[in-house]
Amino acid sequence: MNFNEKFDVIVIGAGHAGCEAANASAVMGCRTAMVTLNLDLVAQMSCNPAVGGIAKGHLVREIDALGGLMGKVTDKAGIQFRLLNRSRGPAVQSPRAQTDRAIYRKEMRQLLERVPKLFLRQGEVTSLLVEQGRIIGVELMDGRRLAAKAVVIATGTFLNGTIHIGTRTFSAGRSGEIASILLGQSIRSLGFRMGRLKTGTPPRLDGRTIDFSLFEEQPGDEPPVPFSFRTKKITQKQLSCYIAYTDERVHEVIRRNIDRSPLYSGQIQSIGPRYCPSIEDKVVKFSDKPRHQLFLEPEGYDTNEVYLNGFSTSLPLDVQEQAVRAIPGLEHVEMIRPGYAIEYDMVDPTELKSSLETKRVRGLFHAGQINGTTGYEEAACQGLIAGINAALFCLDREPLVLPRVSSYIGVLIDDLVSRGVDEPYRMFTSRSEMRLLLRIDNADERLTPIGRKLGLVSDEAYSAFLAKQDRIKELKRLMQRHKAVLGHSSTDAFCEVLGIKLTESTYLSQLAKRPEVAPEHLRMLLPREVADNCDPDELSVAVNDLKYAGYVDASRVQAERVLRAQSKKIPADLDYADLPGLSREMVEKLSRIRPETLGQAARIPGVTPAAIAIINLQIELMRR
Repeated sequence: MNFNEKFDVIVIGAGHAGCEAANASAVMGCRTAMVTLNLDLVAQMSCNPAVGGIAKGHLVREIDALGGLMGKVTDKAGIQFRLLNRSRGPAVQSPRAQTDRAIYRKEMRQLLERVPKLFLRQGEVTSLLVEQGRIIGVELMDGRRLAAKAVVIATGTFLNGTIHIGTRTFSAGRSGEIASILLGQSIRSLGFRMGRLKTGTPPRLDGRTIDFSLFEEQPGDEPPVPFSFRTKKITQKQLSCYIAYTDERVHEVIRRNIDRSPLYSGQIQSIGPRYCPSIEDKVVKFSDKPRHQLFLEPEGYDTNEVYLNGFSTSLPLDVQEQAVRAIPGLEHVEMIRPGYAIEYDMVDPTELKSSLETKRVRGLFHAGQINGTTGYEEAACQGLIAGINAALFCLDREPLVLPRVSSYIGVLIDDLVSRGVDEPYRMFTSRSEMRLLLRIDNADERLTPIGRKLGLVSDEAYSAFLAKQDRIKELKRLMQRHKAVLGHSSTDAFCEVLGIKLTESTYLSQLAKRPEVAPEHLRMLLPREVADNCDPDELSVAVNDLKYAGYVDASRVQAERVLRAQSKKIPADLDYADLPGLSREMVEKLSRIRPETLGQAARIPGVTPAAIAIINLQIELMRR
């Protein structure tokens, strides 16, 4: 077969998954091409221009710790930063940033253009070229053929995408862009099990036609909390968002026209994200609620466009206008873009190994919404792992598989490949069994050494990381040997601020364990030269480590026990039909998913502990 160009890795798509995948494989030394329909829309934020949120912020911190790009770009493009769950424990606190979508695209494109072995190509991939069960390249609509040892598909909602606005439907990957239909047919022809999912987006409003005085202002945090461990300070101006609510008048407009919604007319058959329902779903399924919260979020510094968060809809245009204008303060609003629903193809993620390589085609990797996930952050972390493993595949090295006990990325991928999806997958902290271990402030401690071994973390960044870890250790040692002395002015001030009374001089490490004591309180008790010079984030890590030391140690022991028990490899050629005691349904599930470890097998819905015992016994017999 003749090829126009030859690469080690080809990444199809330039969304959040594609950007991370292409950067990772190129930085690791592989000649990489990122192919996209429109190079002007690299890293386009097609829905809300925001990054992070509950658990999603954890993913971004982990991407950054491994050497990925999303956190670094967000810090440059952010227009409002907030740390969510401040009133709760550090394990569930998570950063979120509203971003300027134009700046985000520009910053990401500039970073990618600077990577020596990364080459951007514009075109529509129509076919995957496969020989003897292995990927060898791709073919483009214009006739070009690009050779590759590995390919990452990161196509977002473009695979056979269909947009719905009322009864109007049309083919599109997102509004104004063509869908990728031929590539979807090529994937299906290879025998992959495919499904159909849905997501949606709200109308964008002209900020000049909004009466902001009628809404509750929501400013950003001061000081703003960065996403990247390498960002020392956010210096750009922050913009406010505004809180709004629907009311009975809005609900009545929607109820009166519910039969015109594609969701309720039967026009849309696929399943949407349960945790991000459309406004139609909110009104119908939560009919007891007198109102629903909305957010008016600016889309950037140099645009009047405002995102109406919480009002995702596929209602007809005239109904969208009526419903939005029924909200006090939006009576005269003009819509810049209507909301819409989009249906798209996905591939059953149980078709994947834990490396995100497909089981059917060697060297082919999937990342992002093609695997049934929703959200930029879920896509980006998959893209990073797929890009890393595509590079390792080309370099003939063992794949990277992050265990679920060490990262939220590991939890997400394990959930996908073990359990599959029946709705768009979203990350939550509750999905992890070890979330006390997986805080945002220790993501670098957990993952940066891995990124360093892969070549994704620079010498400068790694030296800074090691120095930071040394300073945190020294802070913990200091608090373990330094006491709050009764009668000392600093101790008196500490007690007065907290409204407590100490009966004896107490080590700072013991005070750290008290739930009401925060890092800023312990700063009052540190020696003056330390208190004046220690970094607030490093002090926070040190205090949190001491505060939860008992729980963390117990969690680590449990994590190691779980890992040992569940990491036992299942032979790839194990014939489940030959195992006595397994039901037909169990044999079908296990044969289809082909779990790689006992732990993965145990997490397949419907697989019983008795079945795991049978498989374990067979593994032991095969070892003898």
